[in-house]
Amino acid sequence: MTSPQGGPGAVTRPLLELRGVTAAYGGIEVLHGVDLAVPQGSVVALLGPNGAGKTTTLSVACGLMSPTAGKVFMADADVTGVRAEELARRGVVTIPEGKGIFPNLTVKENLLMATYGGVDMAHVEEVAYSRFTRLGERRSQVAGTLSGGEQQMLAMARGLAVDPAVLLLDELSMGLAPLVVEELYGIVAQIARTGTSILVVEQFARTVLGVADLAAVMVNGRIRAVGRPDEIESDLSAAYLGV
Repeated sequence: MTSPQGGPGAVTRPLLELRGVTAAYGGIEVLHGVDLAVPQGSVVALLGPNGAGKTTTLSVACGLMSPTAGKVFMADADVTGVRAEELARRGVVTIPEGKGIFPNLTVKENLLMATYGGVDMAHVEEVAYSRFTRLGERRSQVAGTLSGGEQQMLAMARGLAVDPAVLLLDELSMGLAPLVVEELYGIVAQIARTGTSILVVEQFARTVLGVADLAAVMVNGRIRAVGRPDEIESDLSAAYLGV
C-alpha cells in the first residue's frame, strides 16, 4: 500500500476520518475495515470500479448508514452512529449522485431550501451566483429544464450556501460532458482552497485526479492504496483491470 508523504503545506490532522469501518446490508458485509482520512482543506478522491463500496463509504461518512464496526471521527470527535441531519448541522454536506435538486421548483426556490438551515437568503444567493454565474442568469427558470451541468451546479450551490466544513460529492461527473466536468472540478479545487475538506467518490478516475491532493483506491470493500495521484497510478490501473 502506498502512503501519502506529506510535502510542503501538507495537513496531517484529518477533519473527517474513518477508522476500521465495516458495514453491511443485511448479513452481507460490503466494507471490510476501511481506514480513510480527509485532511482540512484537501480534496480526497475515493476511486474504484463500480461495486467497490465507494458510495457505501460515503453513506457511513455522512451518517446515512451506521457501521457495524469501527469509528467515524469529525475534528477528532467520535461521531459514529450520529444521524445525518445532526452531522449536517455540524457542517457535513452531501451532494448525492443524481444531483439532488427539486426539478419542479425554480432555481431561486431551490436555493430557498438552504435557508431552512438558518442561513439568510441574501447570503445563499450571493454564494450561489458568485460561484455559478449561470445560475444568476437562470434564477427564475424551473430547475428541471436546466442542462445537466447547470443542475449539478445548483445542487452544489445549495450545499455551499451553509459554508460546510466537509463536502461529500458522489459521482459528480455522472452523465455530464467532459468540458462541464472540467469546469465543475475547477470549482471543487477553488472550494478546497477556502478551507473546506472535500471527499469525492468517482468511478471515472481521470476526471478528478487533476484536482485531488490525495487519492484512495478501493476494491471489494477495502482500501488498496492511498497517496498522491502520481503515487497510486499502478494500483489504480490494477483496480480497474481486475488484477
